Amino acid sequence: MPLQDHHQIMSVDDHLIEHPRVWQDRLPAKWLSAAPKIIEDENRHHQWEFEGRLFPQIGLNAVAGKDPRDYGMEPVRYEDMIPGCYDAGARIQDMDLDGVHAAMCYPSFPGFAGRVFHQAADKDLAQLCVEAWNDFSTDEWAASAPGRLIPLAMVPLWDTALAVKEIQRTATKGARGITFPENPTPLGLPSFHTTHWDTVFSALEDAGMPLCLHFGSSSHVPGFADDAPWAVSISMYATNLMWTTSDLLFSGILQRHPRLKVVLAEGGIGWIPYVLERCDYTWERHRWYQDIDKNVRPSELFAKHFYGCFIDDDHGVTNREGIGIDRITFEVDYPHSDSNWPNTRKRAAEVFVDVPDEEVHKIVELNFRELFNVR
Repeated sequence: MPLQDHHQIMSVDDHLIEHPRVWQDRLPAKWLSAAPKIIEDENRHHQWEFEGRLFPQIGLNAVAGKDPRDYGMEPVRYEDMIPGCYDAGARIQDMDLDGVHAAMCYPSFPGFAGRVFHQAADKDLAQLCVEAWNDFSTDEWAASAPGRLIPLAMVPLWDTALAVKEIQRTATKGARGITFPENPTPLGLPSFHTTHWDTVFSALEDAGMPLCLHFGSSSHVPGFADDAPWAVSISMYATNLMWTTSDLLFSGILQRHPRLKVVLAEGGIGWIPYVLERCDYTWERHRWYQDIDKNVRPSELFAKHFYGCFIDDDHGVTNREGIGIDRITFEVDYPHSDSNWPNTRKRAAEVFVDVPDEEVHKIVELNFRELFNVR
């Protein structure tokens, strides 16, 4: 049965382009000259300037409504984007046009998990910038459309005590998830195979907030050849989350944090049955001589802790039983280049045409509501 009118599409992964005053409106006066700001470069591109570095508004990150033949990596100005990229009111209008009820939106300029602030030289300023983005996410962006724009928060990655405090602070403000690098090590941080992050994960458990791991948030770009076209990396970005999944399944974290929920944002789902089969096969043969769990199969841990997310994945939908209907969520990815906007609902109806109604309802809506405690 295809997608029905009563199914409310809730996107586990959309993106927002920060408007120019996010930090100028929120940081104390003494920090404003050093705060992130939009400048116009010699080519009239809008770029973020922070600590002497420039961060362009990459065209691929704001292509909603454009023909794929017009995609590109060239930096763009705000007027080159449709307003829904950076204006919450316009975003709701675009969601209505697309037949989408709700969306959780990841940051853009800071990186999907706050990498830019982690790499900042002035950590006092960086902490204020993290807090300011979170206040923007909860108090401005999401507050403009409660129940439709679902607030997400980031944490100061360089200090676990500060990260715990920010989880607690943003939870009281209504944030529903924490964005985090899919692999901390490329950022010079301890891996998932240490106990370094245990207090952070315990805080997430206590707050009932999932750990949201978006591909590319670690800064790692997949690929085997430096001279390969960008298409190779785009095609293979989901492999980041394959590594992440295997990493976490064998890390011991899930045994120490039995209530932790893990979201694999923009990773697709078609690969999940194979990776689980391979991890179980490895566990059967190789667990005895390694410091890994001897009693619980990786696939059992996945079924308890993980949520796969997909934009357009016919193979994954066909093989959904090997993933678990309760472990699949849907994403729109507006305004990025993988999004089907403004035809999300039309495309979803095609993908789900042979899927039972109750399963469709779980995938596009009910699993989201359960995962992020959205009623």
